[in-house]
Amino acid sequence: MDKKQENSGNIFLIGFMGCGKSTVARELHRRYGMRLIEMDDELARQEEMSVADIFREKGEPYFRKKETELLENMQKMSGTVVSCGGGAAMRQENVDCMRRSGKIVLLTAEPETILQRVGNSDSRPLLRGRKNEAAIRELMEERRPAYEKAADVVIQTDGKETASICRELLEKLEKINR
Repeated sequence: MDKKQENSGNIFLIGFMGCGKSTVARELHRRYGMRLIEMDDELARQEEMSVADIFREKGEPYFRKKETELLENMQKMSGTVVSCGGGAAMRQENVDCMRRSGKIVLLTAEPETILQRVGNSDSRPLLRGRKNEAAIRELMEERRPAYEKAADVVIQTDGKETASICRELLEKLEKINR
């Protein structure tokens, strides 16, 4: 990544839980020195409770409002990779915030891969009681149109090494930035 691209805006990673957003964001941070923001972690820090607890105690609408506020504050930043929560791109106002300060990259994976990656986690409130391929596929299909509409770039992550995903992502962003 050259200095021009590094400082030309932010990279927002969107997609379903378990598609690799956090892993890819950490790799971009490590390899290229980009500032890293993990939205769910940042919101948990601000609220002084886990995302699951925010959902349980304050509700999903409250959480979504806090996501939007965080994205609005990021418009002042540049050279940051942001791992967005799985539902962030479901609100048009969030997509608009992301577009104003960077490019949106959709990471995708098959439901089988998602289940394999998140199956042992209890920190996914939307999968509580629904940790199976059919439920994951259904929720993914509900979100797919919004994800695809928001995305500047789409990258499939199944069976790929993180470094390879990062190279593909940067190559695709470079092409659209020309």
